[in-house]
Order: sequence, then structure tokens, then C-alpha cells
Amino acid sequence: MSGFREIFEEYGGDYQTTMARFMFKEDMYLRFLDMLFQDENLQKLGEALEAEDLQAAFEAAHTMKGVVGNMGLEPLFLAVCRIVEPLRLKEARTDYKEMYQEIQKEFVRVDGLKERLKKGE
Repeated sequence: MSGFREIFEEYGGDYQTTMARFMFKEDMYLRFLDMLFQDENLQKLGEALEAEDLQAAFEAAHTMKGVVGNMGLEPLFLAVCRIVEPLRLKEARTDYKEMYQEIQKEFVRVDGLKERLKKGE
């Protein structure tokens, strides 16, 4: 796929480290990236935060952290990391909604990344 590496690195991903996990098979990576959008943890996180269920919110965020970390989606990973630790500690905070919105924005960026990687722009 022409331009895959450049597009991925432009997003902020570490191509070498990430693609080594996928045996440098870009088509395999794209299949896993598609599955990210079928995962329900983003929705679960939002619902748990709305319900003020910090344990459920932590579980959803922690799962997302592992998945997006393995996918090498560094900007999304960093956004998720910002919410994971306060949730782990069950901190009563007023900025969870803003952190969640930042994660949502990064998911939109990853969707754009996915389309660009598929097209090889």
C-alpha cells in the first residue's frame, strides 16, 4: 500500500514498533483497525461516566488503553491514558466529561486515519 507508513507516522504512530506486532502486514493491521470501531468500550465509558460509575468507567477506559496502545494509535492512547489513572483511583473530578470528549475527538481522527490508510493517500 503506497504511503501507509507516511500516513501512519503523520498521525503520530510509531510504524516500526506497531507494524512489528502485525508482522508488517498492513492489510492485517487494517482489519484490526476496523474491529476497533466495533468495540463497545467507548460507548461503555460514556455511559459509565454519565451514571457516575467510576469502576465501570475505569474498566472500559483500561480496556481501550490496551487496545489502542497495541494499535500504535499514540494520540488516542494519550487521550485515554489521561482518564485511566484518575478513574483507577476513583477520583471525584469535574473534568471527566471533557476528557471523554477528547477521546471521542481522537476516535474521529482515527476514523479519518483508517480511511486514508485504506486509500493509500
